[in-house]
Amino acid sequence: MTLTLETRDLTIRFGGHVAVNNVTCTFRPGELTAIVGPNGAGKTTYFNLISGQLRASSGSILFGGTDITQNSAPMRTRAGLGRAFQLTNLFPNLTVEENVRLAVQAANGTHYDMLRPWMVRRDLIARADAILDQVALGSRRGVAATVLSHGDQRKLEVALMIALEPKVFMFDEPTAGMSIDEVPVVLNLIAQLKQDRSKIILLVEHKMDVVRSLADRIIVLHNGQLVADGPPAEVIASPIVQEAYLGVAPKNAESVA
Repeated sequence: MTLTLETRDLTIRFGGHVAVNNVTCTFRPGELTAIVGPNGAGKTTYFNLISGQLRASSGSILFGGTDITQNSAPMRTRAGLGRAFQLTNLFPNLTVEENVRLAVQAANGTHYDMLRPWMVRRDLIARADAILDQVALGSRRGVAATVLSHGDQRKLEVALMIALEPKVFMFDEPTAGMSIDEVPVVLNLIAQLKQDRSKIILLVEHKMDVVRSLADRIIVLHNGQLVADGPPAEVIASPIVQEAYLGVAPKNAESVA
């Protein structure tokens, strides 16, 4: 059976405000879905519901046919959901290699053993080094994560996700805060991940040029509701997206599509 990630009537309320409102959507392997919408549309909140940082007020989340709505964020990670955040989540005082090695150990199910220190696990070290080379951080492996540039920290965060071998990759504005020179490296990494057709990839992104270059499908949230879903060219050209996301009246849509 094909692995899918689904949200069914997913809703969250903060007091009287409905941040995500009855969103039903299915995500499948071999497809990169971009989630777009204006500021405050509910994109990151929707991500937080899927990854377990927030609990839904109603509705459900299914992964591989199993209801994970009540599962904690760590349980969802172990099930195969990998999440990269707008703000980097690293072990700042450990080296780049140590950060990735810990993720490799976690994926491998290896725990600390005084009688067999990690230094003798050449297989784990080789796997960590290969991932660092993949994300163009091989020359920085001995550097503390805290001194990396913002762009390199984002690359390290992608490395941690790769090391955990998730079934779902979730990127929340992966190019946020990056210099113009750093952006292509991260976009190339995501493009490489797309080549594995067994993975589900979700991307929250404001930059439409990034969305156009990577997305196989776009869904649009507006005021917490799903208002469009389909191929990029079709969705971007739709009047509701031109008005809700780009702030352009429908009659002017052709001039900016």
